[in-house]
Amino acid sequence: MDYAQESLKKHGEWRGKIEVISRVPAKNADDLSLAYTPGVAQPCLEIQKDPQKSFELTRRHNMCLVVTDGTAVLGLGDIGPEAAMPVMEGKCVLFKEFGNVDAFPLCIKSKDVDTIVDTISLISGSFGGVNLEDISAPRCFEIERKLKERCSIPIFHDDQHGTAVITLAGLMNACKVTGRALESVRVVVSGAGAAAIAITKLLMQAGVEDVVLCDRAGAIYVGRESNMNEVKNEMAQITNPRKVKGSLADALVDADVFIGVSAPGLVTTAMVESMAPNPIVFACANPTPEIFPDEAVKGGAAVVATGRSDFPNQINNVLAFPGIFRGTFDSRASDINDAMKLAAAKAIAGLVSDDQLSATHIVPEAFDERVAPAVAQAVSEAAVASGAARPQES
Repeated sequence: MDYAQESLKKHGEWRGKIEVISRVPAKNADDLSLAYTPGVAQPCLEIQKDPQKSFELTRRHNMCLVVTDGTAVLGLGDIGPEAAMPVMEGKCVLFKEFGNVDAFPLCIKSKDVDTIVDTISLISGSFGGVNLEDISAPRCFEIERKLKERCSIPIFHDDQHGTAVITLAGLMNACKVTGRALESVRVVVSGAGAAAIAITKLLMQAGVEDVVLCDRAGAIYVGRESNMNEVKNEMAQITNPRKVKGSLADALVDADVFIGVSAPGLVTTAMVESMAPNPIVFACANPTPEIFPDEAVKGGAAVVATGRSDFPNQINNVLAFPGIFRGTFDSRASDINDAMKLAAAKAIAGLVSDDQLSATHIVPEAFDERVAPAVAQAVSEAAVASGAARPQES
């Protein structure tokens, strides 16, 4: 199938992938009096006295806002907010189908951080959580930080944290396949954008001690002057304990793990050959990976993952975000913290049993119906244990 042409045809037929439907009847006068005036005044007055009642008396408890400014859409780049709408609608479909979370798309016509933050903050009272999507770095970091300061609901940038969760889940099982301990692996991450930063931070939270971040200028280290920014300077302080310098090829020598969230074709077979024996290669640039699986295997890779569905071991965010939000909403969590993300990763990894685990099966399939419930339960329990959950009326 030519997915591009068929999808274009289908979008013309669908005229949108989501719609708003009523959950209550409106067939007679009594129905109207209950759903609308005069009866609706009573829940309004209850929420006026206690705004938290909006989570019990409206759909807010299950409603996620999916937001973009259209600056980093898929592999298409800065295509604008209107052009991003098909992707945002698609994201809303995935929220509903995989996590039974209602989601509403919002594409903002601004690249100004404060304008975006103001817009989301001012309407946040209508939603139970916010999923930031396809916003370019480094602005996405500041937007997320400011929203967390201003909003009382969870803020989650899926390109960062969803990617980090599924990457960690895959790496946990890849380490089991190759007989490694997570705490002792040497990891090289190609990319210094939203996904790369979040992956690195979550890996370190999980116990990885040796991570080298690489961008276009090579390894990031304390004191590097070229092509740096505030976020890279921060990461230089907490990564690269061996003070590796030089190119990506230099950094990969004797590394156990390569994680790519960067650009096509950056890694060669010779570079994989220079890594430690039986290396792990996650080449997740889309649609063209940093190195194709057959070339990585030719270089000695023991486990290879990509972001594509036509190869084994797809690092697919749909395994993470629906269950994460389901568990967050179920526990009425005020935040999606590191403990909840780690719990999600462990739950995903744990769904691949020891007898199923292999070099070509380190994560569950995207349509595995066990995933979202398992992730939701783990996230909800972690929210309670970490103090992020809020009390709910029985």
